[in-house]
Amino acid sequence: MGSQRNGLKRGSFILAVDVGTTYIRCHVYDKETKIRGSCTTKVVLLYPEVGHVEMDPEQIWSGFVTVVRGAVHDAGLQMSNIEALGISTQRATFTTWDRKTGVPFHNFISWQDQRAADLVRSWNRSCTMKVIHNVMKVLYLMTRQKRLLAASLIVFSTQHVTFRLVWALAHYKQIRQAVDEGNCCFGTIDTWLIFKLTKGKVHATDYSNASTTGIFDSYQVSSISQQVFSSVPMLQMADQQAAMFGECCFDVGDVKITMGTGTFMNINTGQKPHTSVAGLYPVVGWKIGPELVYLAEGNAADTGTAIRWAQELELFSDVKDTSAMAYSVDDSDGVCFVPSFSGLQAPLNDPKACASFMGLKPSTTKSHLVRAILESVAFRNKQLYEIMLRETHIPIAKIRVNGGVSTNDFIMQLTADLFGRKVARHKDNEMSCLGCAFVAGLGVGFWKTREELKKLRSIDQVFLPHRAAKDGCGSSNREYIPILQSWEKALQRSMNWYSKP
Repeated sequence: MGSQRNGLKRGSFILAVDVGTTYIRCHVYDKETKIRGSCTTKVVLLYPEVGHVEMDPEQIWSGFVTVVRGAVHDAGLQMSNIEALGISTQRATFTTWDRKTGVPFHNFISWQDQRAADLVRSWNRSCTMKVIHNVMKVLYLMTRQKRLLAASLIVFSTQHVTFRLVWALAHYKQIRQAVDEGNCCFGTIDTWLIFKLTKGKVHATDYSNASTTGIFDSYQVSSISQQVFSSVPMLQMADQQAAMFGECCFDVGDVKITMGTGTFMNINTGQKPHTSVAGLYPVVGWKIGPELVYLAEGNAADTGTAIRWAQELELFSDVKDTSAMAYSVDDSDGVCFVPSFSGLQAPLNDPKACASFMGLKPSTTKSHLVRAILESVAFRNKQLYEIMLRETHIPIAKIRVNGGVSTNDFIMQLTADLFGRKVARHKDNEMSCLGCAFVAGLGVGFWKTREELKKLRSIDQVFLPHRAAKDGCGSSNREYIPILQSWEKALQRSMNWYSKP
């Protein structure tokens, strides 16, 4: 759907598309980052079996074309007015297709998909992994190379492409046959879109997307090249890295939290990838010319998913009402919610955990349930933030938040209170779109410098903690200490739920 803008003067603009898990959005930006035209379409998620999450590749492509055409038309423009196109995409969602015909062998297998959970767990517990860890530990002690330390600590996750791809190779005969014939293309969503846009001439990805697959070695960035082609210069970028750039988190210690379908917390670690023990993942933020910036990332997969699920259960009619509902009661009446429809990510890293309500009573109302759900989002934020502080040892410079869930004032205030730090929310919640627009615009000289981009930022609200933290460490409100302890107990009881007897 689009919304016609009137009174637009002709000129040059940047077009940006964000292919998310819930929506595909396209905006036309002017030099002041005002949106001159936009169009949105919904992504249809498919659940063929328990734990399987898929998307139709052709539906993603047709949705992409629809929003591009819709946004340009909405702005009253032609493609000749567009100076560059930026594309941001969800990461680690992949498919395979026939190189000659361009026909997919199967649906996109989503980053939320759990079909490889048993395989992941088996490998993480295997003797092979123990040998790898020990050998790499010895090599690290001998050489002090950080990538060897990372290899000695590696833990596989279902969110990495690796084992979902192994599963696909084992279950789809046509893929194995195409591989044997040298006729199989593999790619994440950005690769698929580039292949379609160039009518099969280009099969490529970028650093930011590649570094989140679990296949690409982030410690040795040398084998992938970004390409610009077609009549409009085009740049692709992974959505969370794009959001980081959109928030102008250019300095070491800058933190970005995106709360959409899932929560993604990133910290700028500069020119060095972070080696994690608890599950933070080193990713390439961006590579612009000779500059290479790394991020450390932690995530929770089911933030917006949990809120949307609660809405479908009719716990509330409008998402905007949830903050008021949470504030309408003094507490959650002892109810805890575990937001793990897709398992638990760092620091617990349990793909077999279940989502659950615990502590229900006859006195529990809808408002108590809603408050428990919103609290769980802030509690997961606190978990990720504390891991980040403990593992990176990087002083936090600033914290910026975006994404649809960040519009909830209750979650934002509680997050600031639990962090013990101020948290700034941007007026534009669609940072992935803005970030890829920034990078594409810088590439063609639409914007000249990053200082110019910083001046274009527009803060909606700054949430100040009721109790400031000491030395940058998180500081929970005293009233929340027993609530957090109960919630952590609920997490433990939800773990390992789907394991086979």
